[in-house]
Amino acid sequence: MNDAQVKELILQSLEHEMGGVRIYETAVQCAQNPDLSEEFEKYLGQTRTHVEILRDVCAAMGIDPDEEAPGREVVRTVGTALVEAMQKAQGAGDPDAAEIVACEVVVLAETKDHMDWELLGKCAEKLGAKQGKALKAACDKVEDEEDEHLYHSKGWARELWLQSLGLKAVLPPPEERQHVKTAIGAARAEQASQKGR
Repeated sequence: MNDAQVKELILQSLEHEMGGVRIYETAVQCAQNPDLSEEFEKYLGQTRTHVEILRDVCAAMGIDPDEEAPGREVVRTVGTALVEAMQKAQGAGDPDAAEIVACEVVVLAETKDHMDWELLGKCAEKLGAKQGKALKAACDKVEDEEDEHLYHSKGWARELWLQSLGLKAVLPPPEERQHVKTAIGAARAEQASQKGR
């Protein structure tokens, strides 16, 4: 394995989770639906924990968590742009539209987050005993939460869009009602939602 790239992935993942905290702080402000607001608050707390988990991984692997790796600035820039997009939507004066933008932003951020943790899991399988064990433990703690963040947020975005289009929407979305944590579960929830329309 390319140790430099493993370190880069860990540092970018940490930066992305740090940006995720800012994203969820802003998304909570955009949420109009009380169930969505509660969901985003929950994810905000979990994301703060993910930051600490990755800082612990850095400590276990002898990585300075504040090191400015090449990709960190890019990750930070993207996170800042996503927060700014939500703020711009809030400033436009249509709270329902800002809520949809917040859901879309969360889906974008969680898609990268999901991929990062998948890659970290693959690294954990190949690293030496001590480092691999630390990274695997982190992935085991976070994996189900990341799945939930992605699949539930996609459901919220879809259903809020449907509602805004004047079409029948299911809120909270089926993904949340069925406690979906897998891609297969998300696909089934979406199909069930379509049949119910």
